[in-house]
Amino acid sequence: MQDRKYIVVLGAGESGVGAALLAQKQGYEVFVSDMGPVAENYSKELQKANIPFEQNGHTEERILSATEIVKSPGIPDKAPIIKKILEKQIPILSEIEFAGRYTDAKLICITGSNGKSTTTMLTYHLLKDAGLNVGLGGNIGKSFAKQVAFEKYDYYVLEISSFMLDNMYNFKADVAVLLNITPDHLDRYDYKMENYSDSKFRIIQNQGANDVFIYCADDAEIKSGLEKRNISSQSFPFSIETILNKGAWLEGQEITINLNHNNQELLTMSITELALQGKHNIYNSMASGIVAKVLELRNESIRDSMGSFSNIEHRLEHVAKISGIDFINDSKATNVNSTWYALESMPGKVVLILGGVDKGNDYNMLRDLVKAKVKGIVCLGKDNRRIHEAFEDDVEVIVNTFSASEAVQIAYHMAKKGDTVLLSPACASFDLFKNYEDRGNQFKKAVMEL
Repeated sequence: MQDRKYIVVLGAGESGVGAALLAQKQGYEVFVSDMGPVAENYSKELQKANIPFEQNGHTEERILSATEIVKSPGIPDKAPIIKKILEKQIPILSEIEFAGRYTDAKLICITGSNGKSTTTMLTYHLLKDAGLNVGLGGNIGKSFAKQVAFEKYDYYVLEISSFMLDNMYNFKADVAVLLNITPDHLDRYDYKMENYSDSKFRIIQNQGANDVFIYCADDAEIKSGLEKRNISSQSFPFSIETILNKGAWLEGQEITINLNHNNQELLTMSITELALQGKHNIYNSMASGIVAKVLELRNESIRDSMGSFSNIEHRLEHVAKISGIDFINDSKATNVNSTWYALESMPGKVVLILGGVDKGNDYNMLRDLVKAKVKGIVCLGKDNRRIHEAFEDDVEVIVNTFSASEAVQIAYHMAKKGDTVLLSPACASFDLFKNYEDRGNQFKKAVMEL
């Protein structure tokens, strides 16, 4: 076994650069390699720290002599360099796994196919408002590893994707939240729902009796996954369909959160007081509320924070009202289920902007909502055949567009006063845009130019 600690970081984005800086601080020899170009701000950061890196290709000899590899979650296992690393049996870790070694903060980890960014931000908002010393990271915000290297928090709220979980082994969440499991990224899981579900359930690996697991009791995949597992942590379900003995539930218009321990008074709150409206956001608010009660925050503080929260950018973000038409940016909706949630929360008729890189989408689950609410579909992507096939019998007009500006112009002319133009693509963005943020920003710019 080599005595030297030599880490290679694959991917020089936010998580990769953060991991490299933490590794250097912990005394590792570090090398960063990116198959594509490295953004200027990250290359400057690496240069300032004197960390060697390469871009636009991998030097295999340098990579395959590592003692450990920290991999960007976006790199699939079928990438040629990953296959070679696996053949050499070099351990591959996620940034979260690596950073978790070097902090004794309480870790609140949130995963799910949909709603995890909103729930992560809401939970962070609740804790910060209550005066806790808390950091935000994972799939959102600043690199967790970089914060562990240079800042000192007592708590972290981390958004965790399935790709991150796949390379997490010894990491333990003190509080694990599983919101839902619906088909997404199945191309990375051999198109098997069971594989994807198993990945999501890794959020509770290594948990013991002093840890907490918060989950949606209404989700069919979660219920099925629970039947196959022995859960050793304290479990708190949440539901809008059933009144529970403990956890969170909806009765009429009122949420109740009752953990049945430490003589805590239960929390009740009307859903009309929530800053986030819509059925899916009741779930998100319940999950965050349970976390807050687990950490023994005061009911008054929880209620105030639940009412004052502003949603994250690109997730059901209200852009403008023009000629009585609302424009909503939901560019972060990169799967069908997210789009279903968005449509479900819209009050009136909708002109829906859909499309991009299709990840094997099954559009059937949208059909009833599309029939009931959608007056026209504007496709925004290079290949829109599957959208046409799915909805040609359900809406009168389906139009193809190839830029955000064109999509907004056409949607504006299709809509009338009282309608909503909703960008909720159900697809990845990288056929026409750099990422979902770029797509959302171009949409907002086009709206403001009307």
